[in-house]
Amino acid sequence: MSSQQATLAQKDRKAFQDLLSCYELKQLTKGRKVADQLLKKYPDHGETMCMKGLILVHLGQREEGIKLIREGMRKDLTSHICWHVWALVQKGEHKYEEALKSYMQALRFDKDNFNIVRETSVLQTQTRAYESLVESRLHMLRLRPSFRAHWVGLAVAYQLSGNLVEAKRVLEHFQGLLRECPVNDAEYSEFLLFHVHVLEDLGHLQDALAFLDKKSKDRYIVDRTATHTFRARILSKLMNTNKESPQVAEWSTRAESEWRALLDLNPECSDYYQAVLANQGIDLGDLDEDSCTKALALLSEFSVHFPKAYAPRQLALTVAQGDRFRGLAKPYIEVALSKGIPSLFSNVKKLYADPVKCQVIEEIVEDIPSQSEPAKYLWTLYFLAQHYSFLGRHRRALEILNLAVEHTPTLPELYMTKAKVLKRAGDPYGAVRSMDEARKLDGQDRFINTKSGKYRLRAGMIDEAEEIFGLFTRKGAATPGADLTEMQALHYLVEVGDAYRRIGKLNLALKKYYTIQKVFEAFREDQYDFHQYSIRKTILLPYFDMLKWEDEVQSHPVYVHAVVSATRVGLPLCENHRHCSLTRRTETTDASKKALSKAKKAAHKGNDPSQESQDAANKKVSNQSEDKGLDAPIPKDEDPDGVKMVLADDALERAAKFLATLKESGKRNIDACLANFDVAMRRKKYLQAARALTHAHAMDAQHPQLHLRVVQFGKTVSSVSDSITAPVKSVLHETLIALKPEEISLDVFTSQYLQSHSTSPSAILACAEACEFLGNPTEDVESLLFTVLKDDIRLSVEDALHILSYLQRVKSTRAEEFRIACDNKFELSTVFKSSEEQTALRRQCLLEEKEDCDDVENL
Repeated sequence: MSSQQATLAQKDRKAFQDLLSCYELKQLTKGRKVADQLLKKYPDHGETMCMKGLILVHLGQREEGIKLIREGMRKDLTSHICWHVWALVQKGEHKYEEALKSYMQALRFDKDNFNIVRETSVLQTQTRAYESLVESRLHMLRLRPSFRAHWVGLAVAYQLSGNLVEAKRVLEHFQGLLRECPVNDAEYSEFLLFHVHVLEDLGHLQDALAFLDKKSKDRYIVDRTATHTFRARILSKLMNTNKESPQVAEWSTRAESEWRALLDLNPECSDYYQAVLANQGIDLGDLDEDSCTKALALLSEFSVHFPKAYAPRQLALTVAQGDRFRGLAKPYIEVALSKGIPSLFSNVKKLYADPVKCQVIEEIVEDIPSQSEPAKYLWTLYFLAQHYSFLGRHRRALEILNLAVEHTPTLPELYMTKAKVLKRAGDPYGAVRSMDEARKLDGQDRFINTKSGKYRLRAGMIDEAEEIFGLFTRKGAATPGADLTEMQALHYLVEVGDAYRRIGKLNLALKKYYTIQKVFEAFREDQYDFHQYSIRKTILLPYFDMLKWEDEVQSHPVYVHAVVSATRVGLPLCENHRHCSLTRRTETTDASKKALSKAKKAAHKGNDPSQESQDAANKKVSNQSEDKGLDAPIPKDEDPDGVKMVLADDALERAAKFLATLKESGKRNIDACLANFDVAMRRKKYLQAARALTHAHAMDAQHPQLHLRVVQFGKTVSSVSDSITAPVKSVLHETLIALKPEEISLDVFTSQYLQSHSTSPSAILACAEACEFLGNPTEDVESLLFTVLKDDIRLSVEDALHILSYLQRVKSTRAEEFRIACDNKFELSTVFKSSEEQTALRRQCLLEEKEDCDDVENL
């Protein structure tokens, strides 16, 4: 009991307990009155001040409440109630580390307060403080040892902290205390499977197998799939780790039986087939003639046993070679074409990594006669168009698609494939028109509408894309984009951010990339409620999967793309704000214009003084009675267009913080490593730059952009060697030696790299940038870049665009010449047309869209 609490009279102590009860029962108005009465008599009572502040936060008066809580804490720093209240506020603001510190302070003054200990354990899990979590869970168990959840929680804490021996001991001790074990109980079943999981991780495989067999036989474990999976995996591990044991044959037989049982449950899981093959000693990554024959025989057996399953047939195509591949591929492809399976090409596309198999597939499909059944002939044309487009033969793909459209002009898939071909060929406006034709054939199909919107974004038609998205978004939203952002549609945020970047609206592009960061922060916060729930309901194995996913969520490709793209957009702006392509305001879409009009009308109506007073009165009543929770309200976006973000002076520091969120996953992505290097060099953090180059070099030593960074690093290190300390200079020198031979100069290093990669457009561009950085004549750099137009170099549209962008960025006098050359080289492309021609193409797209506007409204 704190000193201020002791000064309360007996009657007032009861009133303070009533105040605590009012808060727990959410009787906020009554609690506020009780607090006011107490503060009239005891104006310096810290705990009452904190409780009143907490109630005010719940009622929406956040700033006033937090101010009162701070004053209350200053009055009584030894009260667990004050620290508990402050922890609740910090937790509501998602400041979990700070909230945990406050909870630990509260426990100093009331170590046996169960509620505080429980909330502390949840925060320790959220912040991954697993060693401290064990102590908290152990304390909870000592306070209330009769609850199963506390035993489970302690075992989970030991598991998370890596102390599997203690986790096993806790689980065994708890089961020994049980008088009656429930049969066919899902929660108890999950508890037992967790026990098996702990034994397996400990390496006690035979104990785990015996325990699993006994509990499943006694009907304590009810999850059939999990039982088969655990048993099959454990038996396979026993067989592989105890090859000299006399029980190997028995384990092998049982393991195959379990894997086959799993196949009966799910015959489309390729992992199960690979496990059966591995059980027979067949490694698909290292096949010889005998093992290949044996694998094909087993897969043929499965194909007969599961006649409707595609997985064994697809796996057989991966394994087979030569004539055996042709013999398997021909019936597989012909049956799929006869059935009209649209996903056939997606299923066999992975086989194209082998050029021989690619050629065989082409011959099989080309040999199908045009006199076949009309449906089979149509899907054959559809497959061939995808095939040739994938190989880069876009003109041939378009010819086949035109034949298919003449055959059946009402199949949306044909127009969608045509759009993809045109996109790959470099004609974004043609792709938009083709995808729009597909959309008109099935206006209610959400997928086709989404693809149509995506292609419009790729063509820079952002407002027009939002109109399409608006067909399926919430009608009451301010704009379709706002609704998609609220729904955390990552595919939309990535595409619209990239679209803004391509058209030069860098402020809006940055805004979208940082919005993606907020989405992933929300993912992290969403796990909070599951820490206690999963243990209470004994949903343990999925809970561990969730924790693992959360720990790796920032390695998601979308997040990495957002971080790298935001860095690439922001770095040029950091160097010189005058040279950035920045828009002052985003163009207002039709939907946003309507929303703005409605807002103006509402504001005009609100000018009535009587209405304003009534609204104020209603708001006051609402604030007095409505519980708004402890979560901090979403702050108003003071920079909706990202202009302040672009013009801010701390852009480099912001980029560095954004990159830092990648943590370990950033070391496994070469683009992230290169972005880290760029930021570190501009911040003059040379050791960080050296570390980033080392990680990138370990992943791909021949990456073109890595070569450019090595040249930049080498020249920069030599120029700043006099201004850095000797230890740092030594580390940088050692790093540079590991990246390039010490005895050769940077010019020679670049020449050698160019000679080794003389047919790679991306390598030629990197070498040109390196030459420009080293101060070589502009004419030499331009001549080097023009070598990509030679016939022996396979130049793609994307690589050509990168080179053209570089020439325009350095204000080369030959940029226009390169554009015209590319326009002649890529006949199907429109991205190399002049700005006037591209404007005309865009206008034509918009004109066609306007003509179809009535049709869109009728959908």
